[in-house]
Amino acid sequence: MNIALFGPPGAGKGTQAKELSKYYNIPHISTGDILRANVRDGTELGLKAKQYMDKGELVPDEVLIGLIRNRLSESDCDTGYLLDGYPRTIPQADALTDILNEINKPLDAVINIEVSDNELVKRLSGRRSCACGESYHVMFNPPEKEGICNACGAGLYQRDDDKEEVIRQRLAVYNDKTKPLIDYYDDAELLVNIDGSGAVDVVLNDICNIMDKFK
Repeated sequence: MNIALFGPPGAGKGTQAKELSKYYNIPHISTGDILRANVRDGTELGLKAKQYMDKGELVPDEVLIGLIRNRLSESDCDTGYLLDGYPRTIPQADALTDILNEINKPLDAVINIEVSDNELVKRLSGRRSCACGESYHVMFNPPEKEGICNACGAGLYQRDDDKEEVIRQRLAVYNDKTKPLIDYYDDAELLVNIDGSGAVDVVLNDICNIMDKFK
């Protein structure tokens, strides 16, 4: 089964992808992971990507799609894959479609996890972090003592990108850029919308019901 996962920041896409990857024994393919692995291994495309990353610039589509192509051509993707975080633009979607057809691994479905902006703000703005690497949530995973890390006793803090005004800006950008892609895959009759507002296990079960059709 060949699946792409869509969803805004805070929708739980990464959490679901990890569980789905284990359950179906197919690789979870994240563009961020691919970039880091190629830079670490010093591949030709990785070195090209690093030139842009070191300057704080976006990696060009032609480099990124080359990395995606190489990863999807690996043997562990022969029985399926779970693509996370790609594509993000119509040109990327067009290039991906061409490559997937060329390597005979076309998408079976694009699963879009839908969550309201207000719910996403509540989820993301409640996150708290510690310098030691531990993370918490004021509602869903609070520390034993308010504002204090269970592991090291240091004070917790809210990351700048977890503040409400920043979150709403991120969501506005996501909604603006993603709507054309939603329409793109809906027109291709690949889009399946999933209600992501429920508990993690409920959403996971709903996604599995979709993916089971492509076993």
